[in-house]
Amino acid sequence: MMPDVDGLDLCRRLRSDTDIAGLKIVMVTGRGYDFDRRRALDLGADGFVTKPIDPETFMSEIYRIISDDVTLKFWGVRGTLPLPAPSSLRYGSNTSCVSLSLPKDRFFIFDAGSGIKALSDSLVAGEAERVEASIFISHPHWDHINALPYFAPLYQQGNHFDIYGADHADISLRDLVSAQMDNVYFPVTVREFGANVVFHGIGEGTNEINDVTVRSMFLSHPGNCLGFRVEFGDRAICYVTDNELFPKNSQRHNPEFRSQLIKFVTNCDALITDCCYTADEYKTKEGWGHSAVEEVVEVAHEAQVKNLFLYHHEPDQTDDDIAHKLDVSRALLEGAGSTTRCIAPAEGDAFTF
Repeated sequence: MMPDVDGLDLCRRLRSDTDIAGLKIVMVTGRGYDFDRRRALDLGADGFVTKPIDPETFMSEIYRIISDDVTLKFWGVRGTLPLPAPSSLRYGSNTSCVSLSLPKDRFFIFDAGSGIKALSDSLVAGEAERVEASIFISHPHWDHINALPYFAPLYQQGNHFDIYGADHADISLRDLVSAQMDNVYFPVTVREFGANVVFHGIGEGTNEINDVTVRSMFLSHPGNCLGFRVEFGDRAICYVTDNELFPKNSQRHNPEFRSQLIKFVTNCDALITDCCYTADEYKTKEGWGHSAVEEVVEVAHEAQVKNLFLYHHEPDQTDDDIAHKLDVSRALLEGAGSTTRCIAPAEGDAFTF
C-alpha cells in the first residue's frame, strides 16, 4: 500500500540481491488477507504480521519468525490402541501423532492416531485465524487414522490441509481415510469438512512441499506403509513407524532393505521409529510388522543417527516396560561406542533442532 514501490515488490527486489541472501524479511501490514500473506511468503518473506500489533506478543512473534528452528512435538507415542491406565501416566496413553513446526509457518503432522485430538485442542485454544498444514499418513491402520474425524480444524472454513499417503491398488488415499467416517461407522462424513482438504496419493520418491524436501520409502509392514524424511536446511527429521527389522538369524532377514533403510535415515537429526518389542518379546511376534528395540538401535548406530526416539510402544507395555527398553537401548549404544542419543519421548514433549 506504499506509493511507487509497495512492500511485496520491495521484498521481491531484496530477494533478488544475492549479496544479502541471508537477510530476514518480516512484513508488517494492515492488509490481513490470506492472498497477501501467501504472496509475501512466495516472494521470499520470512514472516507476515498483521496490524493491530499486540505489544505483549509482538517481539516473541518476531523472534519466532526470524529463528531458524525446527520444533518436533509428540502428541501420542503408543501403537495399536490407546492405553488409559495408571500404568501409562508417564509416557501417555495415546496413539501415533507427531507435529513438526518449521519457519514460515509451515506445519507438518505425522499420522492421526488418538494423539491428534490433543493437537486439535491446542490449535483451537490458540485461536489462530487460519490453520494450514500438511498431514502425512504412514498407512491406514486404525491407530494411525481413527482420530482424524476429531481434528476440529478440518471443520473450520478458511483452513487448508494437504493429506499425503500411499494409495492401496484400487483404493485411493481419500477412500482409505474417509471409509471409517462413512455410513454406519461414523455419523459425520468427509463431506462435512469445512476446510479445503486435498488428498495426494504418493509412493516412494521425493516431493517438494512448501519449499521443504520430503522423501518417502516403503517400509516392512503389511500393506503400503511409508516412512518419511523431512529435510530443511542442514537438518533432517525421519518418521519411520510400523516397520519390521527381521533379525539376521531370521529366514526373512532382508539385508537389501536394511541397507536401504540405513541410507534413508543416515545422519538425520531425529529418527522416530517403531520399537514395539524387546528381543525376547519379538520371538513370538515375528511377522506382525514391528521391530525389536535391539534391531532399531543397531540401525540407528550404523546410520549415525544423532537422536533416536523410541516410538509406537506395544499397548500392553507399562511405563516401566518403556523405561526398561530405554535402558536396554542406551546400554547397547554405550557398548557400541555410539554417539547416538536415545530418548523415550512422552506426550507433550517437544524438541528443537
